[in-house]
Amino acid sequence: MTTDKGSTQLPIARGLLGRCPSCGQGKLFDGFLNLRPACDKCGLDYSFADAGDGPAVFVILIGGAIVVFAALLTEVIYQPPYWVHAALWLPLILLVTLLPLRLVKGLLIALQYHHKAAPGRLVGKDEAGVSSAPPHSGT
Repeated sequence: MTTDKGSTQLPIARGLLGRCPSCGQGKLFDGFLNLRPACDKCGLDYSFADAGDGPAVFVILIGGAIVVFAALLTEVIYQPPYWVHAALWLPLILLVTLLPLRLVKGLLIALQYHHKAAPGRLVGKDEAGVSSAPPHSGT
């Protein structure tokens, strides 16, 4: 792994391992998906971290595509009874949604830290040199 400033390999590894995005030593999670308030090693405040619904969206879309493709393929080839579908796909749904959820959340938080992502905000003319007020319609 390279540690140069522009590389995203280090944050990806730290995120997938559930480690602090700054030092890589402290734990990111307290429980399954709850974030710790701060890193226990370097003291980084995790209040910046807001993955929102991103992890769930990625996991649901990718996992759903896998399960639906597998179910359709199984139906076309074998045409099993409905109870077999339930026995096959309900556990697979749990596997492809719950297992990667923590990994994806850690990854998104680490990349958010690495790229210094923050919520959008309006700035005044003093800060950005452009007025944040809407243009005057002239009517």
